[in-house]
Amino acid sequence: MSTVERLVVIVLFEGVDLLDVTGPPEVFALLRRETDDETGYTVLLAAETLDPVTTSAGVRILPDTTFEEAATRSIDTLLVPGSVEVDDRRRVHALTDPTVVDRVRTLAARTRRVTSVCVGAHILAAAGLLDGKRATTHWSTAQQLAADHPAVEVDADPIFIRQGDVWTGAGISACLDLSLALVADDFGETVALRVARQLVMYLKRPSGQSQFSVPLEPLSTTRRIEDLRHHIMGNVGAPLTVADLAAYAHVGERQLTRIFKAELGTTPSAYVESVRVERARNQLESTDATLERIASTCGFGTTDTLIRAFRRKLDTTPTEYRQRFRSGPDVLSPRGGRRGKDREPSHQNGSPRARAPLTRSSGPRPEGWSSG
Repeated sequence: MSTVERLVVIVLFEGVDLLDVTGPPEVFALLRRETDDETGYTVLLAAETLDPVTTSAGVRILPDTTFEEAATRSIDTLLVPGSVEVDDRRRVHALTDPTVVDRVRTLAARTRRVTSVCVGAHILAAAGLLDGKRATTHWSTAQQLAADHPAVEVDADPIFIRQGDVWTGAGISACLDLSLALVADDFGETVALRVARQLVMYLKRPSGQSQFSVPLEPLSTTRRIEDLRHHIMGNVGAPLTVADLAAYAHVGERQLTRIFKAELGTTPSAYVESVRVERARNQLESTDATLERIASTCGFGTTDTLIRAFRRKLDTTPTEYRQRFRSGPDVLSPRGGRRGKDREPSHQNGSPRARAPLTRSSGPRPEGWSSG
């Protein structure tokens, strides 16, 4: 194991989300408790001045150093949290202070690895650090990130994304998943697993696990789209082609596509597929229905189509997903029988593509996992 002490600088500013700031240091602190030698991370909280910073939760935090002083140090990891405001319609907007953006850009130039937590991705994007890269953020601000920064390939689904030496994490509690991934990258998965046990969580969730569910997406602003969404969710097993949906909404196909893009930021076909994947996920978690039955009831038609949709949307397969998210071993199928074999193409190398323990406590536990 490396004995290098890594300097982590966490950016502070007024209104910063509290968990974004306090979650990662807890993970890093547990690393030292789980190792025998003096190694790990030194964490410094940096702000414009040494005056207390008031977080979004109202808790005040004292910085350890200033941005100016931190810029003289050799930084291993720069961690950028975020901040939001909620308007009178309860819509969430990420905030970016130009001064903080400039400071982050300067610090990033002296940093081996740059990371963002939650909506901190907006600050990285404003600093030009995500141009040409794939990135994630909290699902509620993903459309804003894509609109404000078209040079960034925004993917709202993953828990975290790594693009070389730039890492972006998803919503709030995903800061723990991201921090554990950093520990695993620096010190190996064996050590990271021991830290995860102390946190009473899995080492990491599958890269394909969605951070939100389709029904939790922001409401659209028109009744027509809301009616369509309810129609889709209530008839997920039906064909639901663009022509079908346009006829239901009494609009042309092109107009329907424009409305979906404007209201939901996606196409009708992509939205229908998301709903179907969501319904299939629920069945995989709570029933022992075969893949053939799930493909039929969720509107995929064939298991091959179901598998392709899971790979496209979640970067995993239905069988891998079921193994990690099952509600329990004694769940019965809708017909009352035991689960049959899921007929799904095997992996070329004979093992799952993603070794990814999860945070759902009801899922299967990896070897060596305990409740701490």
